[in-house]
Amino acid sequence: MCGSQGGELALPYQWQMRVNRWRSAMSGFFGGGGDQQPRPKICPACGTLVGINATRCHQCGTNLNFSMAALNRRFSGFFGGTRAPATTALLIANILIFGISVVLTLQGGQGGGLRILFGLDGEVLYRLGALWAPAIVHGEPYRLVTAMFLHGGLIHIGFNMMVLMDIGPVVEEVYGSARFLFLYTAAGIAGYVLSAFTPFRPHPTLAVGASGAILGLIGVMIAITTRRGGSSMQALRSRLISWVVSIFVFGFIMSGIDNWAHFGGLAAGFGLGKIFADREPMNPSELKRAQALGWSAAIVLLASFAFMILHFRDPLQ
Repeated sequence: MCGSQGGELALPYQWQMRVNRWRSAMSGFFGGGGDQQPRPKICPACGTLVGINATRCHQCGTNLNFSMAALNRRFSGFFGGTRAPATTALLIANILIFGISVVLTLQGGQGGGLRILFGLDGEVLYRLGALWAPAIVHGEPYRLVTAMFLHGGLIHIGFNMMVLMDIGPVVEEVYGSARFLFLYTAAGIAGYVLSAFTPFRPHPTLAVGASGAILGLIGVMIAITTRRGGSSMQALRSRLISWVVSIFVFGFIMSGIDNWAHFGGLAAGFGLGKIFADREPMNPSELKRAQALGWSAAIVLLASFAFMILHFRDPLQ
């Protein structure tokens, strides 16, 4: 029954729309405009209509081409119009880096059997930026960031990413993508700082995983429920606290779970949730502060992976 045909089969309507949306997003993201006539622009931060040739919003001052809000809109279009592009980008980054770690483990001959489910090669994880306190002390602080994107096995990343996609969009919609990225990054770093330098751990351990940052998002949500009244907020807070207690109990029962990173991320997220107003920026000054936080987090992420690449082939410590 197989054979070649002279014409192409038409894509289903939903796929045609999706492909057109991606093509449009890619064209705008990389500066292409095709043969379309220029149109007035809308500020991605405040929604004000601005001129065709404008590069900065006259209302809030946002750069229309190079700003966290502009990138957020472009990524949102590329990921299918989702209201949580930063969460989706984090998901994709985690999956890509997990794929790289699996490939390197297989190349080293350490990925036989069911090892991909439970434990990837420790040397591979170390070279990709896993948390190791002695290395941090000797000039590799980037590990506090890169370790958030590494996972020890398929079950590990599967559980973490399910929780991220469940909670991340909720927090991102409340705070906006820029502040969400800052909250996630700051909570993850705080968790690994506590994990690496706690005085209650006699020996350093190799640590990986996004759970500290994810617990930070849960801490943010708990902080929101303490600020807003009502029975629904009380019920949500009770469920969140019960979930946190279960996570820590499970961590004490099972070996290999970094409760210190969990606690550090949770505490940092709760503290930041108390500091930040639980809404998107409302005026130009708040927008600028939010964008500055988002850019700082993005730069820290990119710089950390750049340093990881530079140190990839360093001798093991």
